[in-house]
Amino acid sequence: MGRRSICLLFCIAALFVFSSIAFAQQFDSHDLTGIWRAAVGGNRKDVEAFAPGQSLTENPPPMTPEGQARFNANKPGYGPRQVPPALGNDPEGHCDPLGYPRLLFFGRPVEIIQIKDRMLQFFEWTRALREIWTNGQELPQDPDPKWLGTSVGKWEGDTFVVDSAGYDDRSWLDHFGTPHSDQMRLQERYRRVDRNTLEITMTLTDPVIYTKPWVSDKLVFKLQPNEKIREELCVPSEEESFNQGVRNPAGGVSGK
Repeated sequence: MGRRSICLLFCIAALFVFSSIAFAQQFDSHDLTGIWRAAVGGNRKDVEAFAPGQSLTENPPPMTPEGQARFNANKPGYGPRQVPPALGNDPEGHCDPLGYPRLLFFGRPVEIIQIKDRMLQFFEWTRALREIWTNGQELPQDPDPKWLGTSVGKWEGDTFVVDSAGYDDRSWLDHFGTPHSDQMRLQERYRRVDRNTLEITMTLTDPVIYTKPWVSDKLVFKLQPNEKIREELCVPSEEESFNQGVRNPAGGVSGK
């Protein structure tokens, strides 16, 4: 084979490789479909101190007297204020719903599914399903409290904007025991910056608990093309057995 033929074959092969890479990197910025996992933090490997992705930010804005009282009353099983479950009141310790946005910080994958009139978030932990309505309806002024709230979404350019309200105040915002009231309103902004990266920022407004809006860090999620959502349920009997046999003794409290 002559030199010119070899050069031609090499150029064709290189073009094929570069074309394949370019095709693989193509994505629709308005398509958030897929299974996503937090890229940093939020993996519960370090729950003694804050890590990115475990809450909105390390430090919330100043709390109102009501907010501080609720914060002090929450006794988490993780972080710098942790106590044994027998002495704490973390809803997770009894398999109560985590609520939102705590589910997003739990370190498990979330699958986003887009269908007519709705965008769905399917969380691996407890297999919880969150609905975000995209049919143009307005957010109710005074929705009934729900663990995952009531949410509506719309596109603003390449950013998917979600407004939500009506959150049950029995849930915590994170595993540090950070509170919210049933007056909390949340705005999330989702932006797919490339094929494998989804960025989320949040602004939480809750005048009962905080003296000013709480703007989150940028949360980064990576696409997991080969992952599946597993069945990972919180079973009350198993959780209680684990508390009695492991968590409480580790905290110096008798398992009985």
